[in-house]
Amino acid sequence: MLIRNKLTLRFTLLVLAIQVSFSAFIYYFHATTRRQRFEHRLVNMATLAGRVLVRTGKLESGNLGSIRRGDLLLVPDEEISIYGPQGELRYSSDDTINQRYNLRYLGRLRTQAPVFFTASNSQEAVGLVYSHRGKQYTIFVSAIDRLARAQLDRLRILLLVGNVGALALTILAGWYFAGSALHPVARIMRQAERISASNLGRRLHEGNRRDELAQLAKTFNVLLSELEQAFESQKSFLSHASHELRTPLTTLMGTLETALTYDHTLDEARQSLGAGLEAARHLNGLTNSLLALAKVDGALPAPVPVRLDECLNQALEYAHSKYPGRELRLTFGDLPASEEADVFMVPGNAQLLTTALFNLLDNACKYSVGAIHSELGYAATHTLQVRITDTGRGLTPEELSHIYEPLYRAAGAAGRPGYGLGLPLTQKIVQRHGGRLELTSVAGEGTTATVWLPAV
Repeated sequence: MLIRNKLTLRFTLLVLAIQVSFSAFIYYFHATTRRQRFEHRLVNMATLAGRVLVRTGKLESGNLGSIRRGDLLLVPDEEISIYGPQGELRYSSDDTINQRYNLRYLGRLRTQAPVFFTASNSQEAVGLVYSHRGKQYTIFVSAIDRLARAQLDRLRILLLVGNVGALALTILAGWYFAGSALHPVARIMRQAERISASNLGRRLHEGNRRDELAQLAKTFNVLLSELEQAFESQKSFLSHASHELRTPLTTLMGTLETALTYDHTLDEARQSLGAGLEAARHLNGLTNSLLALAKVDGALPAPVPVRLDECLNQALEYAHSKYPGRELRLTFGDLPASEEADVFMVPGNAQLLTTALFNLLDNACKYSVGAIHSELGYAATHTLQVRITDTGRGLTPEELSHIYEPLYRAAGAAGRPGYGLGLPLTQKIVQRHGGRLELTSVAGEGTTATVWLPAV
């Protein structure tokens, strides 16, 4: 069911429930008021009959004088019955009155409180005890409240017709207001339908920028910005990857074709095989780097406590082995105020953290001929910091803005080994460990890579 239909249905049911409840209250109030008013009138008529017939002694003497039966009847179908102290019928306004209901309640009237009951059909009755000169007479008066009941019937019809009409208006109003409330949603849907992979630069209209729909549009716009950035990164990655993979493949194929066609001696063949092997190694290294980058994006093993200083020492050993003549320095920065047994502990994966730190050291050694300075310490009580500084050529602001794009290589990387995957891989590893990587650089002075990781 469409949301508009749901809103209309719920709004209609809610208003209908309110209408029916209010109508039932009005009807019940009027019916109760009518009954109480008519019962009060019956009591007055019974009291009047007692005063006229019992107090004057006419009923006791049996001589009504000038009073006729119909003289005491004030409302349509009124019936009056009076029973004596012994329960005998002393007076009835009509000889055809059915005394069955009166006799049923005769034994219950032992107090001065009147008893109300329904005699037959719509005829309502009251019975009360009237005392005179130490004797108790029981008076029953019944009648039909025709006028008030007719008014109550008209009220019932009026409420029924009014509720049906109000229901129709409620459905129309609910349909209109639901459509009006959902109009911004429909607008967002139309705008979203026009957005595709080829035009991710389009954005949703954010309306008044204050209500919930505006917040939803803003959230979608943020998501679209991230998607656009991801698509651009993917395009750049695919472009660079195809180029990087094509070069060693072309070299390998060309070398093998040349060897097959022109190599006639063992020395020539060995030279071609060496060139082909170098191209294959380059292709293998690039493939492994791409697989490592994809692996970090997947599910990682459950984190365990890891000593970051041991990871850094292991990365320094790898760097010493790869650059045996390079000076690598390690210092320790600020430590926690209360020294504990397990300092430099972080939750994560030791192999990945070592890889990330080695990539930073490898870049520093690759693009700098001077000493490489590493510092490990606490940036805050629960935050560890690793800073690696070199004195190389540095990076321009434009190069820094693209440095985390896979397969991107700065101008100074020309002629140097690498695939442009080390920093993107390092950034993903650091982010998957809940940390942050930041590079600052000054052209001609050097580059500083800083890693912040949450401590255990």
